[in-house]
Amino acid sequence: MSALPPAIPLDGETIRLEPLAPRHLAALAQAASDERIWGYSVRGDTDAYLAAALKSMESGEAVPFVAIEKANGRVIGMSRLFEIDDAHKRLEIGYTWYIPKFWGTKVNPEAKLLLMTHAFEVWGARRVQYKIHSANLRSRAAVEKLGGVFEGIMRRHMIQPDGSQRDTAVYSILDDEWPAAKEKLRARLA
Repeated sequence: MSALPPAIPLDGETIRLEPLAPRHLAALAQAASDERIWGYSVRGDTDAYLAAALKSMESGEAVPFVAIEKANGRVIGMSRLFEIDDAHKRLEIGYTWYIPKFWGTKVNPEAKLLLMTHAFEVWGARRVQYKIHSANLRSRAAVEKLGGVFEGIMRRHMIQPDGSQRDTAVYSILDDEWPAAKEKLRARLA
């Protein structure tokens, strides 16, 4: 078993990322009810999706975080550290979604700043990667704004629940690229 990044709360200016716990499930299910969230994602049944996220945490496979708006304590989405490889110090950030009201706001850049700071500076990651449905141009642009370097398309990478094929765009940020990406993120949030 690999050593996971610590499952601790991560505090930003507008959001707090809390490690997923059973107390979050009802609020997450409510937040996840907008179908626009799931256009390019594999969710299926919300309860099963959330149960799988909780199980990944309990089994040590992943560290899912719940995004909470600090102003009012409302759950607004989630993101996950997964594909964690302690031997090679690499992981992936994904399973990210927010309620549409927060699309295009500071929420995603702040969440990624918190998660990548945690990955690079606390856990000691050498590589953080993102894999995105190749047709999801909004998410791809968001990762590029974070400093993600496009590495290519994995063709026919997945079969979607509806049977369609998914090509996946791969991006990464390396530890020596992190300081510049971090400063860019901080400037965006200022």
